[in-house]
Amino acid sequence: MNLSAIYHVSDGNFCYPLDEDRLLIKLRTGKEITEVELVWGDPFDRGLFGSDAGWDGEHVPMEYSAQLRDHKIWQAIVKPQFKRCRYYFIVKTESETFYYIESGFETKEQFQSYIGRRLDFFFPWMNPADIIKPAGWVNDMVWYQIFPDRFCSSGRNTGRKFHKWAGPDKKVNNGQIYGGDLAGVESKLDYLHELGVTGLYFTPINESISTHKYDTTDYNKIDEQFGTNEDIKNLVAQAHKRGIRVMLDGVFNHSGVAFAPFQDVIKNGRESKYFDWFMINKYPFSKMVGKTRRSEYYSFAFADGMPKLNTNNDEVIDYIIDVCTRWVTEYDIDALRLDVANETSHYFNKRLRSAMLKLKPDFYICGEIWHNSLPWLRGDEFDSVMNYALQESIESFWRNESYTATDFEYGVNAAYDAYPEQTCNVMFNLLDSHDTMRLITRCGGDADAFYQELCALFTLNGSVCFYYGTEVRLEGGHDPDCRRCMPWKEIESGIYDDRISEMKRLIKMRRETPALRRGGLRFVDSGSDRVIVYEKYLDDKTYRIILNCSGDAYTVGEYSDIVFSRGLDGNTLANGGTAVLEV
Repeated sequence: MNLSAIYHVSDGNFCYPLDEDRLLIKLRTGKEITEVELVWGDPFDRGLFGSDAGWDGEHVPMEYSAQLRDHKIWQAIVKPQFKRCRYYFIVKTESETFYYIESGFETKEQFQSYIGRRLDFFFPWMNPADIIKPAGWVNDMVWYQIFPDRFCSSGRNTGRKFHKWAGPDKKVNNGQIYGGDLAGVESKLDYLHELGVTGLYFTPINESISTHKYDTTDYNKIDEQFGTNEDIKNLVAQAHKRGIRVMLDGVFNHSGVAFAPFQDVIKNGRESKYFDWFMINKYPFSKMVGKTRRSEYYSFAFADGMPKLNTNNDEVIDYIIDVCTRWVTEYDIDALRLDVANETSHYFNKRLRSAMLKLKPDFYICGEIWHNSLPWLRGDEFDSVMNYALQESIESFWRNESYTATDFEYGVNAAYDAYPEQTCNVMFNLLDSHDTMRLITRCGGDADAFYQELCALFTLNGSVCFYYGTEVRLEGGHDPDCRRCMPWKEIESGIYDDRISEMKRLIKMRRETPALRRGGLRFVDSGSDRVIVYEKYLDDKTYRIILNCSGDAYTVGEYSDIVFSRGLDGNTLANGGTAVLEV
């Protein structure tokens, strides 16, 4: 038995309450393990810790729930009557048995002859305030991300000269401004509603000197290119009338260099009342480019024009909370996406969440974090993060033909094993964004691969987001070319009707099938390295998802209903085909 492969801690994603009654306990082992028993009970069942009474609990088998590349995941759900739990594990192979307690591993003989107070695992108390409880509406969401300058122009802003609206085949860069605005978005709300969208996620819309707006000048003012504060109020109100929620992008890790407090620092130096609002190491600043590489002040990614805000400073935190309070109370937004969320202080994150929930108890906060995010997802900071780990797990299979269906299984399981179940059910799942190459471009123009990846996204737990233009297979390379203009002329001509219809079918499938959003997941051996088969199940419904990349036709077996398909003829799924079947 490889004892070094076995791991558990009474915290995080290994031990947590699902609700006020149920405690989920997970164990990670090597693949040679054949059986695991959980022994659990009340820690005081036999008296206080210091007494000489022995302790043993109820023995329950743990379920083998998922396989990772090098490990197995086992789990059990228990219901501690008195909200506290003491437990240990009995881990077995065909030939060996070990007892696993917090202090390490014991043979059966050592365990039974233990002298002294045994250090079992403990979950001290299931406090209701500590249970992760994200907003219930998020799991139902189909988000649509909008980069405002390139989405739609109302034509109202006649006081500025913009680039001529570019066709879908035209590359773009950050120096080009096309004149998209909030009134333009509002004019397309019926289109989005008919598409099936239930949430809009906007990249920044506050005053800024750049095209991308991630260098904020004024957090309380809508950029005049996009409109006015009244325009965002009207847009949110009209979206809400159509059952569409709105999430704004909060850029609080850093400001723009033109942000008034930073300009005050440049002018007044250490005498500025805002000097400690930023992370400044040396003053006066030099006039050369590269100030942040020389550590004169910290910034986002060495960008001199994006000085880092000091989110350890209570004045800065109060200012940002005041900004967000205004966005909620005046604009009536439902959610925040936080840019570079892994660099702001945990202290700030907790205070912001507390303040937002006082305004709207079902408010949703999503952080931009590209790596494992468990420290931010314990229920007191963010509800979720942009799930780039899942994106990588999905796209790797289609990007690399040496990847097998088992590799796909390992990656998806790892993404879902990383966080508590409640968190996974509201994760912000996506395949492309304003920061990445567009999906159809990454697929090399292969429509079959494009729809297979989307089908995987739309049949896994969490909320889903697709980038504007994905519904018409809009192309775009790496940032900033991924921010091309939305092809309204072509859409209105009808040439994309089939593509839009396909996206509507995917969204309809997602919205009408709860098991796809939050059901259990199990993988099925397809018999082929390049055919992915998995099942989602909830209550008495089971759905089988089949993605055929084998080069040959694949027999799908028996089913009772077709939920979604491309390339399915009877029981035969063509190469490149996709099927979601009720079984």
